[in-house]
Amino acid sequence: MNQPPPGEITRVLAQLKQGDKAAANELVPLVYPHLRSLASYYMRGERKDHTLQATGLVHEAFIRLLKQENLAWEDRNHFFGVAAGLMRRILVDYARAHRAGKRGGAEPDLPLDEALVFAVERSSELIALDDSLKLLSEWDPRQSQIVELRFFAGLTEEEIADVLGISVRTVKRDWAAARAWLHTELGGQSALHAL
Repeated sequence: MNQPPPGEITRVLAQLKQGDKAAANELVPLVYPHLRSLASYYMRGERKDHTLQATGLVHEAFIRLLKQENLAWEDRNHFFGVAAGLMRRILVDYARAHRAGKRGGAEPDLPLDEALVFAVERSSELIALDDSLKLLSEWDPRQSQIVELRFFAGLTEEEIADVLGISVRTVKRDWAAARAWLHTELGGQSALHAL
């Protein structure tokens, strides 16, 4: 896959931040491959007959990204961190709505409800991971951010250090601690197979 030249995404994000609406058309081909890759990564553990359509997830995340009032992305890594957080919220919201529907509640009324088919087992794991990340963020917000950037944004330790303004060594130490805490908290559930 061809990567955009270094700084190209940051340049286009700066144009968006300055109110250049046409820059959104330029941004799509620059970020879509990475967002698609992230979405595919999230769905990797799904059953063969129940998949979450990665394309629908990317489109929904991108629409929400561009609808944000304050487009204050600093650079490429910050953008993908925000995108990862949005994808996580979309997945968790859908999983919670899907689980509520299974208990006799109303069917989920989401823009993606026809594109998303989510396995009950996977939705429970995702909800448990989200709940655990919320607990972790109360105990150590930075560790929670590191997990989100690593697990949901797919950023490297170096990229995370850059986004958070800390050393790579600190990222590695916090990542190891957060991963151990989450494995204990979640009892080794398969949603964390990549951790």
